[in-house]
Amino acid sequence: MSRFTLAHVQAQTYKARDAWWTVFLVDPLAGRLVVWTANRTNITPNQLTLGAGVLGLLSAVCFAAPVWTGSTGWVWLLLGALLFHLSFVLDCMDGKIARLKGTGSVFGSWVDFVFDRVRFFGCVMALLVGQWAVTGSAAYLIAAPFVVFFDLLRYLNGSQVAKTRRLMRHALSEAAGDNAPAAAEEDAESDGTDSSARAGGPEPTGLYQRVRGILLRYRVRPHLFSGIEFEMFLCVVAPVTVLVAFVTPLDSLILPVAVLSCAALVFFEIVLVARLWKETRRFERLSHEMAASVPVSNGS
Repeated sequence: MSRFTLAHVQAQTYKARDAWWTVFLVDPLAGRLVVWTANRTNITPNQLTLGAGVLGLLSAVCFAAPVWTGSTGWVWLLLGALLFHLSFVLDCMDGKIARLKGTGSVFGSWVDFVFDRVRFFGCVMALLVGQWAVTGSAAYLIAAPFVVFFDLLRYLNGSQVAKTRRLMRHALSEAAGDNAPAAAEEDAESDGTDSSARAGGPEPTGLYQRVRGILLRYRVRPHLFSGIEFEMFLCVVAPVTVLVAFVTPLDSLILPVAVLSCAALVFFEIVLVARLWKETRRFERLSHEMAASVPVSNGS
């Protein structure tokens, strides 16, 4: 009899909130593969991470292949997009296996993060530099550093936003004399849309709240364009647009997709920072109010 079922995997490994790409395009496949892997193999999370890295390397090779293959280059772009997506599926599986079997490690988390960044950097550089070599358009070379910059900015900003929120929660808990553990910390991909109450402010209301409720009902976080969507649009959606060559004079929409992805990422990062700014204002106000309410004892 199987030890783990899909229900176990969903209950123990699915995040309460996740990127819409993961929820709709990854988890349905990854969850079922995790059930099979956990019940029938002894594959470890680190082995899955390594497998994701190998698929990422093959994806990069495919993205660079049009330089040598000429007219059949579109086939390689499609194959590269498929391999990149499957690489991400394996990358999601390693964390699920770790949580399901309790076999994760701190070092494994570090390896997973580093492999993620190396995989994306290698694939997006192979795609853009390869297209420059094929088309001769310098626009691809100009786009490359911007894409890398925005990717790094997202992950640096995400970790700093999460760190700032943790500090505010701990400070308020200490000021209130609450010795209970702080609430679960948000990961670097958190959109922070439920942090108002923790920072002492009311939850947003109106249309936003209704839309947010619908999204959360499906486990989709309101931060609709995060690092995950950024990577997938650049390394899956963009190369797949080579298919438009069959119906239009365009060779692909790789550059337009790259530009729109950068713009969407920047927009949602600005929203994230704006919400953080409001939370810090509420935090400062609450800190002053709590400090003023502490009675001053007279020394004898």
